[in-house]
Formats: sequence, C-alpha cells, structure tokens
Amino acid sequence: MKVLQNILYKVGLTAVHGSLDIEVNKIVFDSREVEEDAVFVAIKGTQVDGHLFIEKAIDLGATVIVCEILPIKMKEEITYVQVKSSHQALALLGANFYDNPSAELKLIGITGTNGKTTTVTLLHSLLSSLGFHCGLLSTVVNKIGQTEIPATHTTPNPIALNQLLRQMVDEGCAYCFMEVSSHAIDQDRIAGLEFDIACFTNISHDHLDYHETFKAYIYAKKKFFDQLRSSAVAIVNADDTNGLVMTQNSKAKVRTYAMKTVADYKVKILENAFSGLVLKLNNHELWTRLIGGFNAYNIALTYAVAQELELDEMEVLQGLSNLKSVEGRFEYLQADSGVIAIVDYAHTPDALKNVLATIEAVRTRNEQVITVVGCGGDRDKTKRPLMAEIACDMSDKVILTSDNPRSENPTEIIEDMKAGVTVDKMSRVMAIENRAEAIKVACALASAGDIILVAGKGHEKYQEIKGERFPFDDLETLEQILKKKQ
Repeated sequence: MKVLQNILYKVGLTAVHGSLDIEVNKIVFDSREVEEDAVFVAIKGTQVDGHLFIEKAIDLGATVIVCEILPIKMKEEITYVQVKSSHQALALLGANFYDNPSAELKLIGITGTNGKTTTVTLLHSLLSSLGFHCGLLSTVVNKIGQTEIPATHTTPNPIALNQLLRQMVDEGCAYCFMEVSSHAIDQDRIAGLEFDIACFTNISHDHLDYHETFKAYIYAKKKFFDQLRSSAVAIVNADDTNGLVMTQNSKAKVRTYAMKTVADYKVKILENAFSGLVLKLNNHELWTRLIGGFNAYNIALTYAVAQELELDEMEVLQGLSNLKSVEGRFEYLQADSGVIAIVDYAHTPDALKNVLATIEAVRTRNEQVITVVGCGGDRDKTKRPLMAEIACDMSDKVILTSDNPRSENPTEIIEDMKAGVTVDKMSRVMAIENRAEAIKVACALASAGDIILVAGKGHEKYQEIKGERFPFDDLETLEQILKKKQ
C-alpha cells in the first residue's frame, strides 16, 4: 500500500477534489483490472477513451480517479485528481509507486527503426558472459538474469515496465538493456525513467500509420534524447542523416559511432561471409559469427555502450567474438541438399534492403536468391509497394505472401504490394497467400547453393488472423520442408 500524496511526485496536477492522505494498493488504466482501493487513470487511447469508464471503475472499487477532464458529477467519498496529461501521469505514478527503480540500476535504452532488438540482446548476452546480473526488455522476450518473461510489446506499459524494473533491482540486477519504441516515447510510457545511456541506431520508413508523417516519426524519437539528464550519455549513429538531429538541444554528453564518417567509435568491415564478420573496431581487429553490414553497426554500438560503461576493453572484445546471432535476426540454416535458408524479422523497407544487401555481399552470383515476403495488416500501408519493389530489385525470384494480416484481407495486402512491382519484374513474382505453402514453393524452386530468404516475422511463433493467433514458425517450417526434400 502507498499513500496517494507520496506517489504524486512530479505529476502535473491541475486540480484535486478529495483527500490525498489515503492508501492505495494498485494503479490501473484498464477498468477491467480495478480492485478495491485502486487508482484508476483515465487514458485517452487511440481506440477507446478511459474517461468513459470512470463510473465503472468506481463501482469496482477504485477510490482515486486520475483524469484530464473531471466528471460533471463527483462522489464525495472518491478522490479526483485532474492532470494535464494522463499518459504522463500514469508513467510517473508507476515510477513513484515502485520507488523509482530505474534510479537503482544502470538503464540503457535503444531506439531506432532497425537494430534495437539485436543490440539490446547482444548487450545482455555480453554483460551476462562477463559475470554481471542484467535485465532485458525487448520485442522478443523480457529477462531478469536468465529467467525469461514473455514480451507482449516492444516497450511495456508504464506500470508493467516499472514493476519489471523493480523486480530486476530486487533480484540484484546492475544493468537493464531496454528497447524504446517510438510509440512508447510519444505516449510518455518512459516518463520518469532515469536513463544512463540512450542510443539511436537509425531511422527509416515505418509506423506512418501511427505517426502519419516521417517528420513526426523523427521527432518522436528525438523526444527521447530531449528528456535526458546532463549526467546521461547519448550514443548516435553518425552515418544516419538524422543521427545528430537526435541530440540537438539534448543535455546529455554526445558520443557517435559510424562506419563511413568520423566518429568516437569507428567500425570497418574487413571480411564478410556466411562464416561471420572480421571487423576493425577503433584500433582492434575482431571476428564475430554475426553476418552483414547491419550487424557491423550493431556490434559497434554494443562496443560503444560497453566502453561508456567503463568495462574492461579486452574482456569486452573477447566477449563480442563469442556472441551468437539473435533469434529471428539473419538466422540461417544450411540443408543437406546445399540450400541455404535465412529467416529475418525484416518488416520495413530499409531492413529488407539491408538483409538482401548482406546476402548480395556474400553470395557467389552462381545461385538464385528466392525471397518470401509479406506485410502486416492494420499497419502502415504505404510501405507495402516499397517492400515488394526492394524484394524484386534484389532477388531472382519473389513470392508475395501473408504475414500477420490481422483484421485485413491478406489478398488485398498482397495486391497493395504488387503495386510496387514494375512490368519488367512481373515474371519473377508469384503470389501465394498461404505462408506455409509459399515457403514450400520457395524450397521446391531452390537447388543446391541457392539462398531462400523468409522475411517479416523472424522470431514470432504465430500468425495473427482475424483477432486470433495461430501457431506458425518460419524457421521450423523451413526445417521441416527442407528435411523432406533431402
């Protein structure tokens, strides 16, 4: 239990009706989760306005209502707290309720269109191998030490987020590596968190269904860096044209990493093959089993963070060489038939281009590249033709298929993708709605030495269709089909 007055620290109050000297046992923003003596925060969401459920929350036992608009009729026994922003209030209440756990560990946040999951996972693996107890908050999984907790969002809601951070602190974690999504920044889910290091990987076409314009998407990311304390460090990719935009007006100490330009942490690719990368990191040569230019950037950022955390450089370099590929990120297998199959989460035009460029860099050109790709439903439609265009430009054969259609008709999604296929490329394109069948056809078309890329879902173990999740695993499907082909 907490006294209400004590958890309102830094919350921008507009008005208070009722007592602040009352005990509360829970903070919720979903009326269905209300319990006796709970604080209900009325959030104006993208789909539903929580202000419509204030009466329901009171009926279920809420004794405190936090809202932007006060009800016309207020009950004497209920405390009403009016705030400027319910989203921000929720995050600050969460941090205060769990005694500000982010201040008790080193919190490292990574934002960007691509590379977030890989880099936070590499950092968690690296520091764990060096003997540190660490937390991880990622798209794929959350971890406290090596204990896994299923992830439902790239960045959890503020209550779940602070609860996880508190668990990490209580269980002795010294560090937490966290993906920070543009949605989370825009919705103030990270308000009240004390980041020690904030990182920017890159920014490209994505989430315009939510942000509407690319400029708005950029400034959502920038807001993360605007909120940093002067004691924090901001590490940005200087090769991205928007890298230094992120740190304009930021109070944090700025550090850069790059492959093409002058930077504090410079990476150069010496060798790039399916066996791994040989890199030059500042003045050190390093071999890693990770593949591709995009992973060279991920390794460079991992190295930069480790150096800013003042870890032993030689131990870090040795640890980097032992890191394994992250699940669903350029994860590949070689069948006995000689076919190479790659699964990657690439679901944005830039990510798909990076993966296909990596394949182009390591292939012999005596083989085919066969790409299986789809686009998610109820998401940014403008990237669909771009995804198909990139796949056609950089592959010998392309199979357009279903991804997670959600509430949309998968046939219509594929038709949107086809708009990016030029007439001269039509002959290399097939459309097969059933994803398993599309992968099966790709395997049937492949001969020894050919490379199959299945893009878009990566680590996901399901397909979301009409509000229901059906079991589906790209890598497992490939393994089963290729095994039968041998």
